[in-house]
Amino acid sequence: MNGGPHPARRRALRAGLGAALGGLLGGALAADGSRQDPGPSGVLRIATGEPTAFYAAFGRLLAAEIEAAHPRLVCRIRTTPGSLTNIELLRDRRADLALVLTDTARAVQAAGPLPGPVPLRAIGRVYETYLQFAVRADSPVRTVADLAGHTVSLGATGSGAAELGERLLRAAGLAPGDVPVRHLPLETAAAAMRTGAIEGLLVAGGVPLPTLSDLDVRPGLRFLPLGGLLARLGGADGRAGAGLEEVSLPQGAYRAAAGVATIGVSNLLVCRPDLDRRVAETLTRLLVLRAGALVPGNAVGTQFLDVRSLIGTGAIALHPGAVRAYRALHG
Repeated sequence: MNGGPHPARRRALRAGLGAALGGLLGGALAADGSRQDPGPSGVLRIATGEPTAFYAAFGRLLAAEIEAAHPRLVCRIRTTPGSLTNIELLRDRRADLALVLTDTARAVQAAGPLPGPVPLRAIGRVYETYLQFAVRADSPVRTVADLAGHTVSLGATGSGAAELGERLLRAAGLAPGDVPVRHLPLETAAAAMRTGAIEGLLVAGGVPLPTLSDLDVRPGLRFLPLGGLLARLGGADGRAGAGLEEVSLPQGAYRAAAGVATIGVSNLLVCRPDLDRRVAETLTRLLVLRAGALVPGNAVGTQFLDVRSLIGTGAIALHPGAVRAYRALHG
């Protein structure tokens, strides 16, 4: 889409699920709908994102809803750098579900950022966040191509933003080494922005993102336009990025960001293919029926996708349990 979210596609599903729900105890999560069945039980390890960022906020809300609906479940939140780390946790069986950028999930299927493909299935495409590339307001940088010679953070190592950031630089015609790049956690990058140790940072998240709102006050921010780079934002396999589209930063998000063309990034809730089918169905029903309770209060600018778009998971096939739940709920 161009110029911002389509209202018909962005009816408030409010379904941003904190990254990487996972870790079941030996198939104990079997909700068969029987009146005698006490419901699913066990431990869900929820791998989220950075503590002050978008994924973690959704993860905390999701954990609260899961435990309220299924008291025999215990949720354990784990903060992580983001998408790539969360997929590694799935691969290593330290999580059973994960919230990841669609683009990162597709790249991993193509054996891009990791040594080999990681088989994934989707519970659903849950929401769309914004790539936000901010530089200090006193910087002479106006475009990504202007970053040559200017130090920036492209997201923490292990995040989807880190891999996307490197591709953004290439799309802008910058060669390796043209831009001094660091990969810092968000709060560390923010501190470096305040002192002038770095000139800009890239993050994928809802808007306004509290950390960026603070930086917008001091030292002040300028947001770089990214929409024009979308067509050249190919992945490691040479294909265009998945789940990426041009959007505009909304009015009121930050002091001087309204209308800046950036890139919207869709997000998936994914799992390993061997996740218990009944568990996937249970979680899908919770996602749909309790969506309104899963919205961080500050994330007013996030583009939430409607129920129909939940099944639009692209190259990542839906888990059979999710398919069953969606068909039961929506035909």
